[in-house]
Amino acid sequence: MATAQKSLVEPAAGHWPATVTVALTATVTVMPGFAVGALAPSIQSDLHISRTALGLAMSAFYAATALGSPATKRLAARLPVSAVLATASLVASAVMLTMSQTTSFAILIAVMVLGGFTNGVVQPAAGRLIATRVPEHRRSLAAGLVGAALGAATLVPGLLVALVLQPFGWRAAMLIAGVVALLPATLSSLTRTQDHRGPVQAENVDDVRPNVGRVLVLWAVAAALSATGNNAVASYFVQLGTHSGVATAVVGNLLALSAVLAIAVRLTTGALTDRAPHRNPAVITAMMLAGAFGLALIAIGNPVTFVFGAILAFSAGWGWTGLLLAATLRLVPGRAENAGHTVQVGIYAGATVAPFAFGAMSSMLGFAGAALTAAVAGIAGAASMAAGAFGLRKRRPLITRTGGG
Repeated sequence: MATAQKSLVEPAAGHWPATVTVALTATVTVMPGFAVGALAPSIQSDLHISRTALGLAMSAFYAATALGSPATKRLAARLPVSAVLATASLVASAVMLTMSQTTSFAILIAVMVLGGFTNGVVQPAAGRLIATRVPEHRRSLAAGLVGAALGAATLVPGLLVALVLQPFGWRAAMLIAGVVALLPATLSSLTRTQDHRGPVQAENVDDVRPNVGRVLVLWAVAAALSATGNNAVASYFVQLGTHSGVATAVVGNLLALSAVLAIAVRLTTGALTDRAPHRNPAVITAMMLAGAFGLALIAIGNPVTFVFGAILAFSAGWGWTGLLLAATLRLVPGRAENAGHTVQVGIYAGATVAPFAFGAMSSMLGFAGAALTAAVAGIAGAASMAAGAFGLRKRRPLITRTGGG
């Protein structure tokens, strides 16, 4: 009996290769959105489309992820994790390879929607893998590694812009990105899982958690609000920097440095919070507040405050994504795909709204006013996160699972 119970809580050996594979898949599946943004001027000129039209294509990608999330959550829950991740990687590759050859804006929009939809299966699948393969005392770090994919996905297009765009053009850069996206598919066999979905048994009827759905909604709203502000700053980073008096070359280097820092923060906070995972909601709230403070510094509009604000906005303001996945995994231990769904809906809803909303506000209020509004959104996100965490104190947390696979 002890052996049977032990098999339910101990993950399969070698969980780090599986986790790295998920992180690589998450990187390449979100890459189409970032690649189009990085190559935007060249794409606009070649396809003879406006900046607004190309912005619509990028928003379509993120909107497809957010709106398609209920369907992709069900797919990720029913299909083998390895098959889900391999398919997502192959579709991301096909999307970027198609974009590298297209001359039609309609096709560009269509493949961006397809890529955005399949991007939606990765976070729920990641939740399943972490829940079944990673020991509980390493789950925050594992989730941080998966969350770091957002930072890595900005680095790859940046390298393509620096090394490929100028001599070979945007189509060659997009073609290379499509080939790179095939890599995780070759490693997908490392992500096989064996789920143990035995019947739920509570020690007492009072242990049932009727407010979990409300907490998940509050945390999804928190993710959306915080992501809206920080994604807007990422989208308009160069313009904000030059408006603050920072040289364009320095802004570019700061963007790359901030992306690396965001990855490092995700991994570091994941490793540290694994020592006390019950504190994840409090840490996330603090990071959202720090990110909002960074946005407020950017709003001041001078070079020194921009540098410090950008570092805070990218590191703390974006560094909570993995911790939120780990926190929701603890909240819904028997439905790991719901954890990824919560994080995903929030982040990509914010990413859908951010570019257009920030652009409109900057036209009316100026960059300083728009950045300050983004800071207010970040504070509201932290408040929503804290409200959800407070709701958890009103219930008894103990629910266990018995039964084997």
